[in-house]
Amino acid sequence: MKHTFEKNVLRALFIFGIISLIHLIKKPPTKDWLLVFLFKGFLSSILDNLVVKKGYVTYPIKLFKSFDFSFIFDYLLYPVACVHFNQVTKKSSIPGILLKTLYFSIPMAVTEHFLEKKTKLLKFKKGWNSYTSFITLSITFLISRAFIAIVRKANNEPVPEN
Repeated sequence: MKHTFEKNVLRALFIFGIISLIHLIKKPPTKDWLLVFLFKGFLSSILDNLVVKKGYVTYPIKLFKSFDFSFIFDYLLYPVACVHFNQVTKKSSIPGILLKTLYFSIPMAVTEHFLEKKTKLLKFKKGWNSYTSFITLSITFLISRAFIAIVRKANNEPVPEN
């Protein structure tokens, strides 16, 4: 079968994402983590769809052929990573949040770089590169963190202490 390795990687990532989601959502406050998960999936799909339509990134091998973007990454893996990021930064100061953003975005950008160079799961084009991905990942982690902070403030929830 053609591209068996890539399909198996996608299947493994899908299973990993489902298990991770179940584990992460169990931690209170569940509503916050579900909001972050859904918000991040929404944001990722819009941005990835735009990047794909502009021709910066392609996904030659897909597990779900109905989508031009990376369904598993946009709707599962990246939102799960974002939930975890929000959990570990819940009581962090702004410098702590910025530092922890790097803990998440650097490994993700390195993994994406490896997948782009060694597999047919994604291809960068038109000047898009690992650095662009790193910046985009970092910014969207911070956007998701700001989103849940705004939701908490709107609900008059106490601000976590440093």
